[in-house]
Order: sequence, then structure tokens, then C-alpha cells
Amino acid sequence: MKEMYLILENKTVFKGKSFGAYKEAVGEIVFSTNMLGYMDTLTDPANFGQLVISTFPQMGCHGTISEEMAGKKASCFGYIVKDWCQAPSNWRLEGDLDTFLREKDIPGIYGIDTRKLTKMVREAGTMNAKISFTPDFTDDIAEYKIVDAVKQVSVAEKETFLGENASYRVVMWDFGANDNMVKAFLKAGCDVTKVPYNTKAEEIIKMRPHGIVLSGGPGDPTHLTDVLTEIRQIKEIPMLGIGLGHQLLALSQGAKIEKLKYGHRGASVPVRNETTGKVYISSQNHSYQVVNASVEGFGKISYRNVNDGTCEGIDYANIPAFSVQFNIESFSEPMNPGFLVGRFTQMMEGKKDAVK
Repeated sequence: MKEMYLILENKTVFKGKSFGAYKEAVGEIVFSTNMLGYMDTLTDPANFGQLVISTFPQMGCHGTISEEMAGKKASCFGYIVKDWCQAPSNWRLEGDLDTFLREKDIPGIYGIDTRKLTKMVREAGTMNAKISFTPDFTDDIAEYKIVDAVKQVSVAEKETFLGENASYRVVMWDFGANDNMVKAFLKAGCDVTKVPYNTKAEEIIKMRPHGIVLSGGPGDPTHLTDVLTEIRQIKEIPMLGIGLGHQLLALSQGAKIEKLKYGHRGASVPVRNETTGKVYISSQNHSYQVVNASVEGFGKISYRNVNDGTCEGIDYANIPAFSVQFNIESFSEPMNPGFLVGRFTQMMEGKKDAVK
């Protein structure tokens, strides 16, 4: 394998080797604590514009499996690992990680100290970085910004998915929805229509949905000012915000948003239900948070991050809506899979008489 370099915005350089697509890439460097789940990580629209570090020492052990993809195409700009498995084994195996990265045109770098790198990101905070052919610092590293992230990952036109024996019509406002999110609602007895991020509220209302889902996605929610204007026009239709949708819904009602030092990414993030006191293990992938105190006046915090106390969910008092920061498709109670989706269908049930 050819030599490759990872250059951080603070001018620290890590020497490694190339795998996947042999190309340079600049992006925002973040880390994920998933032990497996690399197919989801590489294809999650929320990772658009990012170079993702895997904190687990070896990735690719069970190969590539298309069923585990979060989207139809790759979203992250680069993949950074300690080591990758060249001889994967799995009964569902379709290919290997190196080949997948080359097919999706994602550069990878391995053979570096990812523990040291992750600690550096934790201490210094998220920064830009470059997977480079040379160890030379270039201006594009410091100048890089994620631009039009949602526009890049949203559907270009309406897409409809029919659930089996569906009882509800759901419009999913697509800010970067992953495929698993759609599957969760189909399984719950919903027909789902994904609409582009820039769809007008008036058009959505004319579709007469029983509920509206504001999907997850990448980027800074404060940049989507036109979207916030449209969300404010939804008054009566039940809404559920997820991930970026959680942040947008809160912003539309007057909340404040801050960027986290290094984000929440991984499959083992504990969140506490503020009503019951129960703690759940959630999957998350985001860089921004709704500021706790800013929720006062229009709602109450329903879930809180156990590690740092940040807001993980909101129940709204002024509109029929609630939102959560984590991935709902992997968040369930014993004997009640996908219970947040179930709560939303109950809200829609109460509105069905008004929507024929």
C-alpha cells in the first residue's frame, strides 16, 4: 500500500497508508465509537463533508453488506482506521471494505494511532483535516467549510413508499433521511412520502398527511433559515423531529443552537427519560445541540444525555409535536420495538378524523 498522510488543522501530521480510493480529501474530522456499523457510518447522510475516525482498532471484519447501508450512496469524505481486515468472514458477506471504498470513491487511511488522534480531537475539538499524498500543510485545510450539506443529500423530487396495510400517511421532510428511518415508519403501518428539503409548507399541507417527520441530516441547522420559516407555518399537523429535524423544530419555536466540542457519534450513548427516570442506550450522529435553557417557554425536555446533560428530546406545549436527537430506528423498549414511532402513530390517530 502507498504512503498517505493525515494533516490536521492544528498542523499535526500522522503518517499512514492508503486504502480505498487513492485520492486526497479535505473535510471536518470527527470520530465514531461504533464497534461495527461501518456500512451505516460510510453511507449515513449526516456524515456528509466529514472525515470519520473509527475508534475501534480494526474495521471490515464482517465485510460489506448492502442491507446495512443507511443510504444508497456514500456520504462521508474519508475514513480513518487503525487497521482494516483483508479477509472478512460472514455468511451475508458481499464484499470487502477496501473494494467498497474504492467503488464509492472514498479515500481511506490506516496504520496510524487512532487512539492518540481521537484524544487530540476530544481535547482540541472538531477541526478540519486532509487525507493527503504529502505531509505539507495547505491553505485548503484551514479554509474548508461544509456548504449546502442538506441540499446535497436531500431527494430532488417526491418519493413515495407504501407500507403493508398502512393506516397513516406520513410526509418525511428530507434533510438527509437514512433508509432505516423510512423502514421504521413503513413497519409501523405508514405510507411515507419523502419531499425535498426546500418544499413549501403549503404544499405539504395540501398533501393532507396524518403526520410530518422532520428527518435527520448533516450540517448547521441555523443556515436553513428558509426551512425554519416553512416549519413555523405548520400548526395543527402532528410533527416528529429526529436528529437535525429535532434541532430545526426547536429553532423554529425560539430555541438556541450551539456546536458541541466534538459531537455525539456512536451506538452506545446513554439518554435518560426525564419523566420515568429510565436510561436507554441510543445511537447518535450529530455535531450540534439544542441549548437546555432555551427550551423554556414552548416545551419541556423529555430526554437528557447522561454523559453531559445536554438536551436529547423535547415535548412541545404549543404545537402537537415532539422531537429527539437520537436515531429512533435503533431505540426501543423491551416488548415494544420502536416505541417512539408508536407514540407518533398515537398522535396521528387522534387527528385521523380531521384528515380524510
